[in-house]
Amino acid sequence: MGGANLVKTICGYCGTGCGLIVEVQDNKIKKIRGDKDAPVNKGQTCVKGAFAYEYVHAKNRLTTPLIRKAGELVETTWEEAYQFISQKLSAIKSLWGPNAISMFACARTTNESNYITQKFMRTVIGSNNIDGCNRT
Repeated sequence: MGGANLVKTICGYCGTGCGLIVEVQDNKIKKIRGDKDAPVNKGQTCVKGAFAYEYVHAKNRLTTPLIRKAGELVETTWEEAYQFISQKLSAIKSLWGPNAISMFACARTTNESNYITQKFMRTVIGSNNIDGCNRT
């Protein structure tokens, strides 16, 4: 392995929960393979689970929130970004009602993330307008 660490993890690409073994060297992912001990996938992976990891180290990956100010996207704090989102959603809800807001959930996230997304829409926003690409 040449100094690589092997890390067992769960694939975060979709909600299936396949077990993966990630080879990490110098704090970078070098290779991913399926975990043969994982009951969900028994060592198999889809092409995305095996090869879609280079984005983690992409140079153009966003690392801080951006808000458009005077027509330009500028870096901001997470606190300011959350405040901005909250104010915009509250204004839309006040003006047009909760059904003016919808959300699209993602099949490439965890089940827990999709659960909290629908819970937020139904309890905080007051809307059932939620959909996702993971239904057939």
